[in-house]
Amino acid sequence: MILKELIKALPEEPQVFGSLEVDIEDIVFDSRKAVKDVLFVAQKGEKVDGHDYIGKAYEQGCRAFLCEQKPNKAILEATVIVVNDSHLALGLLASYFFGEPSKKMKLVGVTGTNGKTTTATLLYRLFSSMGHKCGLFSTVANYICNDKVDATHTTPDAVELNRQMRKMVDLGCQYCFMEVSSHSVVQHRIAGLDFDGAIFTNITHDHLDYHKTFAAYIQAKKAFFDGLKPTAFALTNMDDKNGMVMLQNTVAEKKSYSLRSLADFKTSIVEQGFEGTLLNMNGQEAFMLFVGKFNAYNLTAIYGAACLLGLDSKDVLRVLSTLTPVDGRFETIRSKDNKTAIVDYAHTPDALMNVISTINEIRKESQNLICVVGCGGDRDKTKRPVMARESVNGCQIVILTSDNPRSEEPQDILNDMLAGLDDKQKRQVITIADRREAIKTASRLAKPGDIILIAGKGHETYQDVKGVKHHFDDREEVREAFKY
Repeated sequence: MILKELIKALPEEPQVFGSLEVDIEDIVFDSRKAVKDVLFVAQKGEKVDGHDYIGKAYEQGCRAFLCEQKPNKAILEATVIVVNDSHLALGLLASYFFGEPSKKMKLVGVTGTNGKTTTATLLYRLFSSMGHKCGLFSTVANYICNDKVDATHTTPDAVELNRQMRKMVDLGCQYCFMEVSSHSVVQHRIAGLDFDGAIFTNITHDHLDYHKTFAAYIQAKKAFFDGLKPTAFALTNMDDKNGMVMLQNTVAEKKSYSLRSLADFKTSIVEQGFEGTLLNMNGQEAFMLFVGKFNAYNLTAIYGAACLLGLDSKDVLRVLSTLTPVDGRFETIRSKDNKTAIVDYAHTPDALMNVISTINEIRKESQNLICVVGCGGDRDKTKRPVMARESVNGCQIVILTSDNPRSEEPQDILNDMLAGLDDKQKRQVITIADRREAIKTASRLAKPGDIILIAGKGHETYQDVKGVKHHFDDREEVREAFKY
């Protein structure tokens, strides 16, 4: 695409230095990929400023640059475009460059602290099972029709998003479902995307290391709804205290779902066990292979979105009843001597509380609940003592261990968690920094009939230690431990 044509996607007239009659074959924001016939978009990040690498990109042959400030050093025979916000510009340019693929599918975004992966993934599976070609962007994996693409972020960068959406369109995808993280909203990764629907699951304590305040975190989620078009739907969780906040300024069609209140899509739990849950959705009963109130909310959101996208409600319930949980989300593994392990991605206080309370609603008094839990390094430290308290309050035995320690010392993270407990609570707790040993210990302590919750990593198949990702899968470790 000629650069003169490409910059038509920008909302304001930019400053231009040099010729716009330049052919652009790709757009990048990583200076290592900035070469001949590529537009390099320089962005200011948390740790690195892309503007510092314009000279390096020029040396590699790049001759087209978009940035927020003109480089001090003269760049001969190059075109420099100066804008107010290069993050916003990248999203808009990426969409336009790839032919605005999001306008050629029904695109639905799912945002919230917990439940995004389950909701987006099951929507993809539901529509695929009903004969529709679909795409998916999720924390666990991305899919272009049936082809799996590894996921590195909850929401990919703007260029990758539009590149993959272009492939979806070319392969005939009619729908695309994606997790929309708060980071992606603030960083304008979704700028230029044409959403036909948005789902809000819930909002609880998370990502304050990035957003700094809970109010800023809420505003990031709300901004997604504020940007919807009038013909889109905005489906919110009525039972979350910030659910209606999401709808305050949206021009989209406002819809709601609930387990407790009057709503457009209302569900009640009829019966539940570790095998699944009997739900009544808008007057129709169906048995789902999912456990817990939190999953009842997810399934109601999925049901509501599918109906809003025009599917028949009875067909939706029929197919939903055949679907199974997403990897690492309340995934159960049983031993030969009747011990049950539940592997779950719960890594926030609210998610952990939901999983523990769900287990406690189902388990018998004679069954102990043993929890193996840790907290990630280089992330929000304020939730560490809260996670420890939630574990102790709901479980008979708690083993505090490592999650992804990253650059931090595992024992320092454990000390932060222990700081949230009083002396009596600490007597319920065992600290084992080695996660493998923690899982083995839990399996040895468990008696037949007991339940072991292994929380925090879920589907992840690695452990991040000092910048190195070592293979580690909670599910593999449980199966190995159950051999004893």
